[in-house]
Amino acid sequence: MNLTPMERLRRSGVTPDRSLGQNFLIDPNILDVIEKTAGLGSDDSVLEVGPGLGVLTERLVGRCALVHCVELDRRLAAMLVEEFGGLANFRLHQADAMKFPLGELDPQPAKFVSNLPYNVAAPLVMKSLEELAGARLWCLMLQKEIADRFFAATGAANYGGISVMVQLLCLKLSSRHISGSVFYPRPRVRSSLLAFRRREGESFTTSHFRLVRSLVAASFSHRRKTLANSLVEAESELALPVLSRIDTSSRKKFVEKLLGDAGIASNARPQELAPGQYEELAMMISNIEDSGNA
Repeated sequence: MNLTPMERLRRSGVTPDRSLGQNFLIDPNILDVIEKTAGLGSDDSVLEVGPGLGVLTERLVGRCALVHCVELDRRLAAMLVEEFGGLANFRLHQADAMKFPLGELDPQPAKFVSNLPYNVAAPLVMKSLEELAGARLWCLMLQKEIADRFFAATGAANYGGISVMVQLLCLKLSSRHISGSVFYPRPRVRSSLLAFRRREGESFTTSHFRLVRSLVAASFSHRRKTLANSLVEAESELALPVLSRIDTSSRKKFVEKLLGDAGIASNARPQELAPGQYEELAMMISNIEDSGNA
């Protein structure tokens, strides 16, 4: 007998764990929207993080060639194995997705389709951009404020480091409001279904991705200060390595010259720079490091 998601939940005795950001997808009516938005096909290899009760998982394994599911909660992992363990195209990885080596998934997923745990959505998207070199499309259920931040306009109040990194690598496809009624428990925040794809031909090397990410993190470490001051005064764990080789008293002068060479005013603030300008700065820093002129 087929059980509804809520019936399965009641029979299992599992209760949602808010500390894990669990808001289970319970309404199968949203699945057609997700399938169309993600353009799911029979050749697709897909990653799903936080499958929960398996509502989306069931649709994915019925449409795709292979589905990698990463689930931290042992209780839910056991339910998923019971439900889908006999399927050749279902692979469960019982692990913390933030610690799991996504780049080691074999075969590499081309699409990341998930109702993400809201408490780790932003860092997990960043991790996937770095580690899933073969991923071309993301279709994710997210907190609306996080989804809006990814593609915020330069200079907007919600424009920040995550906006820069996502926009350097990806193009937004669509975003739509999702009613809280499709989840249990109902989230305390608004939700969106966001789809974006990797830019054609865009493939940062791991070292270059990390340099850009380091530059962006240092730049926004003191958002209310000028970019020059943010870079110079960034905490040690965020400081650019190139600055560590420069005498403390000379760092401000070095940064201001770097900005000037890039055509950026010395009093510019981090949120005033477009993503491409951060990419240009990172390339200039890389050239300086390679030449040993710092």
